[in-house]
Amino acid sequence: MDFAGNSKKSGRSARNKKQFNRVGHNLQFYKIPPTGEISLQEFEEYAIDRLKVLKAVEVAGIRLMKGSPEYIQKLQDELRKTSLGHDLIRTDKKEDKDFRQKDLVSHFILRLAYCRSEELRRWFMQQELDLFRFRFLREGPDSRDEFLRENSLNYEPISDDLKTELDGELRAAAGSKSGVVDTIEYFKVPFTEVFDLVSKRKVYLQDGYAYVSRDDMISIVITHYRSHLSHSLAVTTRALPHLEEDGRLLPMLCGLSKRYLGQDFNAKKSNVGEITADMIETLSKKSFPLCMQQLHQSLRQNHHLRHGGRQQYGLFLKGIGVSLEEAMRFWRTEFCKAMDVDKFDKQYSYNIRHNYGKEGKRTNYTPYSCMKIITTNPPGPGDFHGCPFKHMEVDMLAQKLRGQHISKDNVEKISKCVKTGHYQIACAQYFEATHNIRNPEDSASININHPNGYFLDSYKLLNGPKEGTKPVPNTPKVIKVKVEGTGTPSSQTNKQSDLNDMDDDDLIASMETDM
Repeated sequence: MDFAGNSKKSGRSARNKKQFNRVGHNLQFYKIPPTGEISLQEFEEYAIDRLKVLKAVEVAGIRLMKGSPEYIQKLQDELRKTSLGHDLIRTDKKEDKDFRQKDLVSHFILRLAYCRSEELRRWFMQQELDLFRFRFLREGPDSRDEFLRENSLNYEPISDDLKTELDGELRAAAGSKSGVVDTIEYFKVPFTEVFDLVSKRKVYLQDGYAYVSRDDMISIVITHYRSHLSHSLAVTTRALPHLEEDGRLLPMLCGLSKRYLGQDFNAKKSNVGEITADMIETLSKKSFPLCMQQLHQSLRQNHHLRHGGRQQYGLFLKGIGVSLEEAMRFWRTEFCKAMDVDKFDKQYSYNIRHNYGKEGKRTNYTPYSCMKIITTNPPGPGDFHGCPFKHMEVDMLAQKLRGQHISKDNVEKISKCVKTGHYQIACAQYFEATHNIRNPEDSASININHPNGYFLDSYKLLNGPKEGTKPVPNTPKVIKVKVEGTGTPSSQTNKQSDLNDMDDDDLIASMETDM
Protein backbone atom coordinates (compact mmCIF):
# COMPACT_ATOMS: atom_id res chain seq x y z
CA MET A 1 0.00 0.00 0.00
CA ASP A 2 1.53 3.28 -1.13
CA PHE A 3 0.49 6.07 1.22
CA ALA A 4 2.16 8.67 -0.96
CA GLY A 5 -0.23 7.84 -3.77
CA ASN A 6 2.36 8.03 -6.55
CA SER A 7 3.64 5.17 -8.68
CA LYS A 8 7.04 3.75 -7.83
CA LYS A 9 9.35 1.47 -9.69
CA SER A 10 8.97 -2.15 -8.64
CA GLY A 11 12.72 -2.71 -8.69
CA ARG A 12 13.65 -0.29 -5.96
CA SER A 13 15.50 -1.65 -2.98
CA ALA A 14 13.64 -3.14 -0.01
CA ARG A 15 15.36 -0.81 2.43
CA ASN A 16 13.39 2.15 1.00
CA LYS A 17 10.01 0.47 1.01
CA LYS A 18 8.91 1.34 4.54
CA GLN A 19 10.36 4.80 5.01
CA PHE A 20 7.78 7.14 6.53
CA ASN A 21 7.78 10.81 7.30
CA ARG A 22 9.38 11.70 10.61
CA VAL A 23 7.08 11.70 13.63
CA GLY A 24 8.17 13.99 16.47
CA HIS A 25 6.09 13.77 19.64
CA ASN A 26 4.41 10.67 21.05
CA LEU A 27 1.13 12.60 21.01
CA GLN A 28 -0.21 13.80 17.69
CA PHE A 29 -3.05 15.74 16.14
CA TYR A 30 -2.48 13.58 13.04
CA LYS A 31 -2.26 16.58 10.74
CA ILE A 32 0.22 15.14 8.24
CA PRO A 33 -0.70 11.86 6.51
CA PRO A 34 2.01 9.19 6.41
CA THR A 35 4.06 8.69 3.27
CA GLY A 36 5.65 5.34 2.54
CA GLU A 37 4.65 1.79 1.76
CA ILE A 38 3.34 -1.13 3.79
CA SER A 39 2.02 -4.50 2.69
CA LEU A 40 -1.69 -5.30 2.62
CA GLN A 41 -1.15 -7.68 5.53
CA GLU A 42 0.42 -4.89 7.61
CA PHE A 43 -2.39 -2.56 6.52
CA GLU A 44 -4.97 -4.95 7.99
CA GLU A 45 -2.93 -5.68 11.11
CA TYR A 46 -2.47 -1.99 11.89
CA ALA A 47 -6.18 -1.36 11.42
CA ILE A 48 -7.20 -4.24 13.68
CA ASP A 49 -4.72 -3.22 16.39
CA ARG A 50 -6.08 0.34 16.40
CA LEU A 51 -9.67 -0.88 16.37
CA LYS A 52 -9.01 -3.05 19.42
CA VAL A 53 -7.65 0.00 21.24
CA LEU A 54 -10.72 2.11 20.39
CA LYS A 55 -13.06 -0.72 21.40
CA ALA A 56 -11.28 -0.90 24.76
CA VAL A 57 -11.77 2.85 25.17
CA GLU A 58 -15.47 2.50 24.36
CA VAL A 59 -16.03 -0.34 26.84
CA ALA A 60 -14.36 1.57 29.68
CA GLY A 61 -16.28 4.75 28.87
CA ILE A 62 -19.67 3.08 28.81
CA ARG A 63 -19.34 1.13 32.02
CA LEU A 64 -17.50 3.68 34.22
CA MET A 65 -17.34 7.42 34.86
CA LYS A 66 -14.74 8.93 32.53
CA GLY A 67 -11.77 10.32 34.40
CA SER A 68 -12.47 8.36 37.59
CA PRO A 69 -9.71 6.17 39.08
CA GLU A 70 -11.80 3.09 38.25
CA TYR A 71 -12.11 4.22 34.62
CA ILE A 72 -8.37 4.85 34.31
CA GLN A 73 -7.51 1.48 35.83
CA LYS A 74 -10.06 -0.33 33.65
CA LEU A 75 -8.76 1.36 30.51
CA GLN A 76 -5.15 0.55 31.36
CA ASP A 77 -6.06 -3.10 31.96
CA GLU A 78 -7.91 -3.31 28.65
CA LEU A 79 -5.15 -1.57 26.67
CA ARG A 80 -2.50 -3.94 28.01
CA LYS A 81 -4.29 -6.77 26.21
CA THR A 82 -3.61 -5.25 22.79
CA SER A 83 -0.21 -4.83 21.16
CA LEU A 84 -0.72 -1.18 20.19
CA GLY A 85 -2.45 -0.37 23.48
CA HIS A 86 0.40 -1.92 25.44
CA ASP A 87 2.80 0.40 23.63
CA LEU A 88 0.53 3.39 24.23
CA ILE A 89 0.81 3.11 28.00
CA ARG A 90 4.52 2.36 28.11
CA THR A 91 6.65 4.99 29.81
CA ASP A 92 9.89 4.21 27.92
CA LYS A 93 8.79 4.95 24.31
CA LYS A 94 10.52 8.33 23.88
CA GLU A 95 12.65 7.24 20.93
CA ASP A 96 10.44 4.41 19.67
CA LYS A 97 10.01 5.40 16.02
CA ASP A 98 8.25 2.14 15.11
CA PHE A 99 5.54 2.79 17.68
CA ARG A 100 5.02 6.37 16.48
CA GLN A 101 4.75 5.28 12.87
CA LYS A 102 2.29 2.51 13.72
CA ASP A 103 0.27 4.98 15.77
CA LEU A 104 0.20 7.43 12.86
CA VAL A 105 -0.55 4.92 10.11
CA SER A 106 -3.23 3.04 12.06
CA HIS A 107 -5.08 6.28 12.84
CA PHE A 108 -5.24 7.26 9.16
CA ILE A 109 -6.39 3.77 8.13
CA LEU A 110 -9.32 3.92 10.53
CA ARG A 111 -10.03 7.46 9.43
CA LEU A 112 -10.61 6.02 5.96
CA ALA A 113 -12.81 3.24 7.35
CA TYR A 114 -14.92 5.42 9.64
CA CYS A 115 -15.58 8.46 7.48
CA ARG A 116 -18.34 6.81 5.42
CA SER A 117 -21.34 7.84 7.54
CA GLU A 118 -22.27 10.31 10.24
CA GLU A 119 -22.75 7.53 12.80
CA LEU A 120 -19.32 6.04 12.11
CA ARG A 121 -17.64 9.44 12.17
CA ARG A 122 -19.28 10.27 15.51
CA TRP A 123 -18.15 6.98 17.05
CA PHE A 124 -14.59 7.31 15.75
CA MET A 125 -14.26 10.90 16.95
CA GLN A 126 -15.53 10.10 20.44
CA GLN A 127 -13.14 7.21 20.96
CA GLU A 128 -10.15 9.06 19.51
CA LEU A 129 -10.86 12.09 21.72
CA ASP A 130 -11.16 9.92 24.83
CA LEU A 131 -7.95 8.10 23.91
CA PHE A 132 -6.13 11.40 23.34
CA ARG A 133 -7.32 12.79 26.69
CA PHE A 134 -6.11 9.65 28.47
CA ARG A 135 -2.70 9.83 26.78
CA PHE A 136 -2.27 13.58 27.28
CA LEU A 137 -2.91 13.35 31.00
CA ARG A 138 -0.29 10.59 31.29
CA GLU A 139 2.42 12.85 29.85
CA GLY A 140 4.65 14.88 32.16
CA PRO A 141 4.57 18.71 32.31
CA ASP A 142 7.61 19.12 30.04
CA SER A 143 6.18 16.73 27.45
CA ARG A 144 2.83 18.55 27.47
CA ASP A 145 4.54 21.91 26.96
CA GLU A 146 6.57 20.47 24.08
CA PHE A 147 3.40 19.17 22.45
CA LEU A 148 1.68 22.55 22.78
CA ARG A 149 4.67 24.31 21.18
CA GLU A 150 4.82 21.83 18.29
CA ASN A 151 1.15 22.48 17.54
CA SER A 152 1.38 26.29 17.89
CA LEU A 153 -0.81 26.38 20.99
CA ASN A 154 1.28 29.13 22.55
CA TYR A 155 -0.80 30.33 25.45
CA GLU A 156 0.99 32.72 27.83
CA PRO A 157 0.19 32.59 31.55
CA ILE A 158 -1.35 35.70 33.07
CA SER A 159 0.86 38.01 35.11
CA ASP A 160 1.16 37.74 38.89
CA ASP A 161 -0.43 41.18 39.26
CA LEU A 162 -3.55 40.13 37.31
CA LYS A 163 -3.67 36.88 39.20
CA THR A 164 -3.61 38.76 42.50
CA GLU A 165 -6.34 41.10 41.28
CA LEU A 166 -8.59 38.14 40.35
CA ASP A 167 -7.65 36.04 43.36
CA GLY A 168 -11.17 35.88 44.82
CA GLU A 169 -12.85 35.01 41.51
CA LEU A 170 -10.27 32.33 40.68
CA ARG A 171 -10.67 30.72 44.09
CA ALA A 172 -14.46 30.71 43.73
CA ALA A 173 -14.18 28.99 40.33
CA ALA A 174 -11.62 26.48 41.65
CA GLY A 175 -14.02 25.32 44.39
CA SER A 176 -12.45 22.50 46.39
CA LYS A 177 -9.07 23.24 44.75
CA SER A 178 -9.00 26.87 45.85
CA GLY A 179 -6.08 26.15 48.16
CA VAL A 180 -3.72 25.57 45.22
CA VAL A 181 -4.56 28.73 43.26
CA ASP A 182 -1.35 30.40 44.47
CA THR A 183 0.83 27.60 43.15
CA ILE A 184 -0.51 27.02 39.61
CA GLU A 185 -0.50 29.06 36.42
CA TYR A 186 -3.61 30.51 34.76
CA PHE A 187 -4.19 31.27 31.08
CA LYS A 188 -6.54 33.78 29.48
CA VAL A 189 -8.32 32.17 26.51
CA PRO A 190 -11.51 32.88 24.50
CA PHE A 191 -14.43 31.22 26.27
CA THR A 192 -15.45 29.51 23.01
CA GLU A 193 -12.43 27.19 23.38
CA VAL A 194 -13.55 25.81 26.75
CA PHE A 195 -17.30 25.28 26.50
CA ASP A 196 -17.12 22.13 28.64
CA LEU A 197 -15.42 24.01 31.49
CA VAL A 198 -17.92 26.87 31.19
CA SER A 199 -20.86 24.44 31.38
CA LYS A 200 -19.40 22.94 34.57
CA ARG A 201 -18.68 26.42 36.04
CA LYS A 202 -15.02 25.54 36.51
CA VAL A 203 -13.60 28.80 35.11
CA TYR A 204 -13.96 32.51 35.80
CA LEU A 205 -15.41 34.47 32.84
CA GLN A 206 -14.76 38.13 32.12
CA ASP A 207 -15.24 40.12 28.90
CA GLY A 208 -15.55 37.02 26.73
CA TYR A 209 -12.42 35.34 28.12
CA ALA A 210 -12.04 32.37 30.45
CA TYR A 211 -9.25 32.03 32.97
CA VAL A 212 -8.12 28.42 32.78
CA SER A 213 -5.71 26.70 35.17
CA ARG A 214 -2.85 24.65 33.81
CA ASP A 215 -4.54 21.50 35.15
CA ASP A 216 -7.52 22.19 32.86
CA MET A 217 -5.50 22.91 29.71
CA ILE A 218 -6.59 19.54 28.35
CA SER A 219 -9.99 21.12 27.61
CA ILE A 220 -8.39 23.62 25.24
CA VAL A 221 -6.31 20.94 23.55
CA ILE A 222 -9.34 18.67 23.11
CA THR A 223 -11.31 21.53 21.53
CA HIS A 224 -8.59 22.06 18.92
CA TYR A 225 -8.25 18.33 18.28
CA ARG A 226 -12.03 17.90 17.87
CA SER A 227 -12.18 20.74 15.37
CA HIS A 228 -9.26 19.38 13.37
CA LEU A 229 -10.51 15.78 13.38
CA SER A 230 -14.05 16.76 12.37
CA HIS A 231 -12.75 18.76 9.41
CA SER A 232 -10.31 16.00 8.41
CA LEU A 233 -13.04 13.33 8.39
CA ALA A 234 -15.16 15.52 6.12
CA VAL A 235 -12.24 15.95 3.73
CA THR A 236 -11.52 12.21 3.79
CA THR A 237 -15.13 11.46 2.90
CA ARG A 238 -14.75 13.39 -0.34
CA ALA A 239 -11.68 11.32 -1.22
CA LEU A 240 -13.46 7.96 -0.83
CA PRO A 241 -14.49 7.61 -4.51
CA HIS A 242 -10.80 7.29 -5.43
CA LEU A 243 -10.58 4.09 -3.36
CA GLU A 244 -13.14 2.40 -5.59
CA GLU A 245 -10.37 2.01 -8.14
CA ASP A 246 -8.62 -0.46 -5.78
CA GLY A 247 -10.78 -3.53 -5.24
CA ARG A 248 -8.49 -4.82 -2.50
CA LEU A 249 -8.82 -1.96 -0.02
CA LEU A 250 -12.47 -0.89 -0.16
CA PRO A 251 -14.01 -4.21 1.00
CA MET A 252 -11.49 -4.36 3.83
CA LEU A 253 -12.23 -0.80 4.94
CA CYS A 254 -16.00 -1.26 4.69
CA GLY A 255 -15.85 -4.38 6.85
CA LEU A 256 -13.71 -2.92 9.63
CA SER A 257 -16.61 -1.28 11.49
CA LYS A 258 -18.34 -4.68 11.72
CA ARG A 259 -15.20 -6.72 12.43
CA TYR A 260 -15.30 -9.12 15.36
CA LEU A 261 -11.99 -8.95 17.21
CA GLY A 262 -12.36 -11.56 19.90
CA GLN A 263 -11.84 -15.24 20.51
CA ASP A 264 -12.42 -17.77 17.74
CA PHE A 265 -15.23 -20.02 18.98
CA ASN A 266 -15.06 -22.52 16.15
CA ALA A 267 -15.29 -26.03 17.58
CA LYS A 268 -12.03 -27.96 17.52
CA LYS A 269 -11.74 -31.70 17.11
CA SER A 270 -10.65 -32.12 20.73
CA ASN A 271 -13.83 -30.40 21.95
CA VAL A 272 -16.39 -32.05 19.68
CA GLY A 273 -18.90 -34.23 21.51
CA GLU A 274 -18.60 -32.68 24.96
CA ILE A 275 -22.12 -31.23 24.63
CA THR A 276 -24.74 -33.77 23.57
CA ALA A 277 -28.23 -33.24 22.20
CA ASP A 278 -29.74 -34.34 25.52
CA MET A 279 -27.90 -31.55 27.40
CA ILE A 280 -29.14 -28.66 25.23
CA GLU A 281 -32.54 -28.23 26.89
CA THR A 282 -31.05 -27.83 30.39
CA LEU A 283 -28.20 -25.61 29.22
CA SER A 284 -30.59 -23.34 27.30
CA LYS A 285 -32.35 -22.38 30.55
CA LYS A 286 -29.16 -21.68 32.48
CA SER A 287 -26.37 -20.56 30.18
CA PHE A 288 -27.74 -19.49 26.79
CA PRO A 289 -27.85 -15.78 25.91
CA LEU A 290 -31.30 -14.34 25.25
CA CYS A 291 -30.90 -14.55 21.45
CA MET A 292 -30.26 -18.30 21.60
CA GLN A 293 -32.98 -18.86 24.21
CA GLN A 294 -35.43 -17.24 21.80
CA LEU A 295 -34.37 -19.52 18.95
CA HIS A 296 -34.47 -22.62 21.14
CA GLN A 297 -37.94 -21.81 22.49
CA SER A 298 -39.26 -21.12 19.00
CA LEU A 299 -37.84 -24.41 17.77
CA ARG A 300 -39.51 -26.28 20.63
CA GLN A 301 -42.85 -24.57 20.05
CA ASN A 302 -42.98 -24.66 16.24
CA HIS A 303 -40.72 -27.66 15.53
CA HIS A 304 -39.15 -25.55 12.81
CA LEU A 305 -36.81 -22.58 12.23
CA ARG A 306 -36.35 -20.66 9.02
CA HIS A 307 -32.94 -20.49 7.38
CA GLY A 308 -31.62 -17.44 9.26
CA GLY A 309 -32.53 -18.98 12.59
CA ARG A 310 -31.03 -22.35 11.71
CA GLN A 311 -27.77 -20.70 10.67
CA GLN A 312 -27.47 -18.58 13.81
CA TYR A 313 -28.52 -21.31 16.24
CA GLY A 314 -26.82 -24.20 14.45
CA LEU A 315 -23.41 -22.51 14.38
CA PHE A 316 -23.80 -21.51 18.03
CA LEU A 317 -24.41 -25.16 18.98
CA LYS A 318 -21.43 -26.18 16.89
CA GLY A 319 -19.29 -23.62 18.75
CA ILE A 320 -20.18 -24.93 22.22
CA GLY A 321 -19.05 -28.43 21.24
CA VAL A 322 -22.06 -30.21 19.71
CA SER A 323 -20.74 -32.74 17.19
CA LEU A 324 -22.19 -33.19 13.72
CA GLU A 325 -23.81 -36.47 14.74
CA GLU A 326 -25.38 -34.93 17.84
CA ALA A 327 -26.49 -31.87 15.88
CA MET A 328 -28.15 -34.06 13.26
CA ARG A 329 -29.92 -36.02 16.01
CA PHE A 330 -31.06 -32.81 17.74
CA TRP A 331 -32.47 -31.17 14.61
CA ARG A 332 -34.02 -34.38 13.25
CA THR A 333 -35.77 -35.14 16.55
CA GLU A 334 -37.34 -31.70 16.70
CA PHE A 335 -38.20 -31.21 13.02
CA CYS A 336 -39.67 -34.69 12.64
CA LYS A 337 -42.39 -33.80 15.13
CA ALA A 338 -43.91 -31.81 12.26
CA MET A 339 -42.66 -33.71 9.17
CA ASP A 340 -41.49 -37.14 8.13
CA VAL A 341 -37.85 -38.23 8.18
CA ASP A 342 -37.53 -38.33 4.38
CA LYS A 343 -38.52 -34.68 4.05
CA PHE A 344 -36.05 -33.67 6.73
CA ASP A 345 -33.21 -35.61 5.09
CA LYS A 346 -33.97 -34.12 1.67
CA GLN A 347 -34.48 -30.49 2.66
CA TYR A 348 -32.49 -29.84 5.85
CA SER A 349 -29.72 -32.36 6.51
CA TYR A 350 -27.51 -30.93 3.75
CA ASN A 351 -27.47 -27.51 5.41
CA ILE A 352 -26.42 -28.97 8.76
CA ARG A 353 -23.59 -30.94 7.18
CA HIS A 354 -22.64 -27.86 5.15
CA ASN A 355 -22.18 -25.77 8.32
CA TYR A 356 -19.79 -28.39 9.65
CA GLY A 357 -17.70 -28.29 6.48
CA LYS A 358 -18.83 -31.66 5.17
CA GLU A 359 -20.58 -30.43 2.02
CA GLY A 360 -20.08 -27.82 -0.69
CA LYS A 361 -16.72 -26.06 -0.57
CA ARG A 362 -16.15 -27.68 2.84
CA THR A 363 -15.65 -24.42 4.70
CA ASN A 364 -15.55 -24.81 8.48
CA TYR A 365 -17.91 -21.93 9.33
CA THR A 366 -17.58 -20.07 12.60
CA PRO A 367 -20.40 -19.03 14.97
CA TYR A 368 -21.86 -15.56 14.56
CA SER A 369 -20.50 -12.78 16.76
CA CYS A 370 -22.76 -10.21 18.43
CA MET A 371 -21.73 -7.60 15.87
CA LYS A 372 -22.68 -9.84 12.96
CA ILE A 373 -26.04 -10.70 14.54
CA ILE A 374 -26.79 -7.04 15.25
CA THR A 375 -25.73 -5.56 11.92
CA THR A 376 -26.59 -8.16 9.26
CA ASN A 377 -29.70 -10.03 8.07
CA PRO A 378 -32.39 -8.41 10.26
CA PRO A 379 -35.32 -10.74 11.04
CA GLY A 380 -38.55 -10.46 9.10
CA PRO A 381 -42.07 -11.78 9.76
CA GLY A 382 -41.90 -15.38 10.96
CA ASP A 383 -38.19 -15.12 11.82
CA PHE A 384 -36.75 -15.54 15.31
CA HIS A 385 -33.07 -14.90 14.69
CA GLY A 386 -31.24 -11.64 15.38
CA CYS A 387 -30.55 -9.84 18.65
CA PRO A 388 -33.62 -9.34 20.93
CA PHE A 389 -32.07 -6.21 22.40
CA LYS A 390 -31.71 -4.73 18.90
CA HIS A 391 -34.67 -6.12 16.98
CA MET A 392 -37.41 -6.44 19.60
CA GLU A 393 -39.68 -3.57 20.65
CA VAL A 394 -38.63 -2.20 24.04
CA ASP A 395 -42.04 -2.86 25.62
CA MET A 396 -42.09 -6.45 24.34
CA LEU A 397 -38.54 -6.96 25.56
CA ALA A 398 -39.43 -5.64 29.03
CA GLN A 399 -42.42 -7.98 29.15
CA LYS A 400 -40.21 -10.92 28.20
CA LEU A 401 -37.66 -10.03 30.89
CA ARG A 402 -40.36 -9.70 33.55
CA GLY A 403 -41.59 -13.15 32.51
CA GLN A 404 -38.16 -14.46 33.48
CA HIS A 405 -38.59 -12.96 36.97
CA ILE A 406 -35.98 -10.25 36.44
CA SER A 407 -36.40 -7.41 38.93
CA LYS A 408 -37.99 -4.11 37.95
CA ASP A 409 -34.73 -2.20 38.52
CA ASN A 410 -32.78 -4.53 36.25
CA VAL A 411 -35.47 -4.38 33.56
CA GLU A 412 -35.24 -0.58 33.63
CA LYS A 413 -31.43 -0.66 33.41
CA ILE A 414 -31.54 -3.03 30.45
CA SER A 415 -34.26 -1.00 28.71
CA LYS A 416 -32.25 2.20 29.16
CA CYS A 417 -29.23 0.64 27.43
CA VAL A 418 -31.43 -0.63 24.61
CA LYS A 419 -32.94 2.83 24.04
CA THR A 420 -29.45 4.35 23.78
CA GLY A 421 -28.25 1.69 21.33
CA HIS A 422 -25.86 -0.13 23.70
CA TYR A 423 -27.17 -3.60 22.93
CA GLN A 424 -24.13 -5.56 24.11
CA ILE A 425 -24.07 -3.63 27.40
CA ALA A 426 -27.76 -4.52 27.78
CA CYS A 427 -26.84 -8.17 27.25
CA ALA A 428 -24.10 -7.88 29.89
CA GLN A 429 -26.63 -6.43 32.35
CA TYR A 430 -28.98 -9.30 31.50
CA PHE A 431 -26.13 -11.67 32.35
CA GLU A 432 -25.63 -9.91 35.70
CA ALA A 433 -29.35 -10.08 36.49
CA THR A 434 -29.72 -13.79 35.64
CA HIS A 435 -26.50 -14.78 37.43
CA ASN A 436 -27.08 -12.64 40.53
CA ILE A 437 -23.87 -10.61 40.14
CA ARG A 438 -23.93 -7.66 42.52
CA ASN A 439 -20.25 -6.83 43.01
CA PRO A 440 -19.52 -3.62 41.00
CA GLU A 441 -16.00 -4.83 40.25
CA ASP A 442 -17.31 -8.08 38.76
CA SER A 443 -19.98 -6.17 36.81
CA ALA A 444 -17.41 -3.85 35.24
CA SER A 445 -15.37 -6.84 34.08
CA ILE A 446 -18.18 -8.47 32.05
CA ASN A 447 -17.99 -7.73 28.33
CA ILE A 448 -20.35 -9.59 26.00
CA ASN A 449 -19.22 -9.65 22.38
CA HIS A 450 -20.14 -13.18 21.32
CA PRO A 451 -23.02 -15.57 22.19
CA ASN A 452 -20.51 -18.37 22.70
CA GLY A 453 -18.50 -16.14 25.02
CA TYR A 454 -21.69 -15.59 27.03
CA PHE A 455 -22.21 -19.34 27.24
CA LEU A 456 -18.66 -20.09 28.35
CA ASP A 457 -18.73 -17.32 30.92
CA SER A 458 -22.03 -18.57 32.32
CA TYR A 459 -21.02 -22.23 32.31
CA LYS A 460 -17.81 -21.50 34.13
CA LEU A 461 -19.53 -19.26 36.68
CA LEU A 462 -22.31 -21.75 37.44
CA ASN A 463 -20.28 -24.95 37.40
CA GLY A 464 -16.63 -24.08 37.97
CA PRO A 465 -13.77 -26.48 37.23
CA LYS A 466 -14.33 -29.82 38.93
CA GLU A 467 -11.46 -32.09 39.79
CA GLY A 468 -11.21 -35.06 37.50
CA THR A 469 -13.70 -33.69 34.98
CA LYS A 470 -13.10 -32.53 31.46
CA PRO A 471 -13.52 -28.76 30.98
CA VAL A 472 -16.19 -27.47 28.65
CA PRO A 473 -14.74 -26.68 25.19
CA ASN A 474 -12.71 -23.48 24.90
CA THR A 475 -13.34 -22.63 28.59
CA PRO A 476 -10.95 -19.91 29.78
CA LYS A 477 -8.92 -20.35 32.95
CA VAL A 478 -10.72 -17.50 34.70
CA ILE A 479 -14.37 -16.87 35.42
CA LYS A 480 -14.45 -13.39 33.93
CA VAL A 481 -14.28 -14.02 30.21
CA LYS A 482 -12.83 -11.07 28.27
CA VAL A 483 -13.76 -11.42 24.63
CA GLU A 484 -12.34 -8.05 23.59
CA GLY A 485 -8.75 -8.26 22.47
CA THR A 486 -8.21 -11.97 23.10
CA GLY A 487 -6.96 -12.68 19.63
CA THR A 488 -6.59 -11.36 16.10
CA PRO A 489 -8.59 -13.29 13.52
CA SER A 490 -6.67 -14.21 10.45
CA SER A 491 -7.89 -13.10 7.08
CA GLN A 492 -8.76 -16.72 6.28
CA THR A 493 -10.96 -17.02 9.37
CA ASN A 494 -12.74 -13.82 8.47
CA LYS A 495 -13.43 -15.10 4.98
CA GLN A 496 -14.77 -18.34 6.41
CA SER A 497 -17.04 -16.59 8.85
CA ASP A 498 -18.64 -14.40 6.19
CA LEU A 499 -21.63 -16.43 5.09
CA ASN A 500 -22.61 -13.81 2.58
CA ASP A 501 -19.87 -14.94 0.19
CA MET A 502 -21.63 -17.99 -1.23
CA ASP A 503 -20.70 -20.21 -4.12
CA ASP A 504 -23.16 -22.48 -5.98
CA ASP A 505 -23.14 -25.12 -3.24
CA ASP A 506 -23.83 -22.47 -0.60
CA LEU A 507 -26.79 -21.21 -2.62
CA ILE A 508 -28.22 -24.71 -2.79
CA ALA A 509 -27.97 -24.94 1.01
CA SER A 510 -29.75 -21.62 1.47
CA MET A 511 -32.56 -22.36 -0.99
CA GLU A 512 -34.25 -24.90 1.26
CA THR A 513 -38.04 -24.77 1.47
CA ASP A 514 -39.19 -22.82 4.54
CA MET A 515 -42.72 -23.76 5.51
